[in-house]
Amino acid sequence: MAQPIILAIDTSCDETSIAISYGLRTLANIVASQIEFHKEFGGVVPHLAKRKHQEFLQPTYQKALKTAHLNEKDLTHLAITIGPGLAPALETGIAFVKQLAQRLSLPVVPVNHMEGHLLSPFTQNRNGYAPLYSNTAPFPLLALLISGGHTQLVFTPAIGQYQLLGETLDDAVGEAFDKAAKMLGLGYPGGPIIEVLAKEGQPIHQLPIPLSHTKQLAFSYSGLKTALLYKIQKKPPKSRQDIANYATSFQRAATIHLTQKLKIAIQQTQPKGIILAGGAAANLYIRKHIRQIAHQFKLKVFIPYTKKLFGDNAAMITTVAYFKISGTATEIIIPSRLSSLDRLPNLSF
Repeated sequence: MAQPIILAIDTSCDETSIAISYGLRTLANIVASQIEFHKEFGGVVPHLAKRKHQEFLQPTYQKALKTAHLNEKDLTHLAITIGPGLAPALETGIAFVKQLAQRLSLPVVPVNHMEGHLLSPFTQNRNGYAPLYSNTAPFPLLALLISGGHTQLVFTPAIGQYQLLGETLDDAVGEAFDKAAKMLGLGYPGGPIIEVLAKEGQPIHQLPIPLSHTKQLAFSYSGLKTALLYKIQKKPPKSRQDIANYATSFQRAATIHLTQKLKIAIQQTQPKGIILAGGAAANLYIRKHIRQIAHQFKLKVFIPYTKKLFGDNAAMITTVAYFKISGTATEIIIPSRLSSLDRLPNLSF
């Protein structure tokens, strides 16, 4: 049986991404970053993101086809992120895929962006390698999804079956890293900068671990962020070392919060493996400490095969689409009734 050739589009936030897969094998995964355009504002500006998506989509589409060595007539399916994300950003990708679907007479698969992150370890490279394979995956799996917009624990008995155990009550961990960096005058995006500086510092500042006295499976970074602000206001950093000490202290507290809740979730659900995904999962310090918790329970941690799959990208969207097309996950594929295809900015599991 021939494998579907899927072109997927993700414009959920500030990355314009188009990918093409042959089945689960990634033939192209093009990401046009907008970071340079949002840097001066210290975060993503929705109307600017929309404008840049509109500017980048066509050249990114052409580059994806060229990279995959395919003609658009070779495509069998289209896939699109419908949420969660920034509404103006999502609508640009949806408008683009609608035009493409009408012109090429192709069915469109609507995809949950967070399901994309969850299934990213199943995404294969061109040679067919992936950390997880659907026929041998150790289900049930417990997914910890951490990014700029989301911090979620999702119990996964099988592909297409998801139970949201807990999520952030306010800031997501990636967002908190960005805000901490801004307080320290480090620029945007702050997560990678905090990670680098934290290697040079000592955790000398006592910061509260959120929700540490409850077994509630939820996250909260607002209080930690405020505690850091008060520390900085009381004792402003005067040197790189001072800044590094704040970065180390913050990263430590933020990570302990993740590991505490992960440990409770493991005890409650008894999974056979852990998925760690999302942009903030690129942080090596976080990965190290998540693995330590998993090791205590004799569990493996599965992450995407390449760092490029941690952040927002369309290759993980092709993976979700593939499982929907193959029938492993049961959701409707929209062929020609494109009027029903719409953005869902607050979409969840």
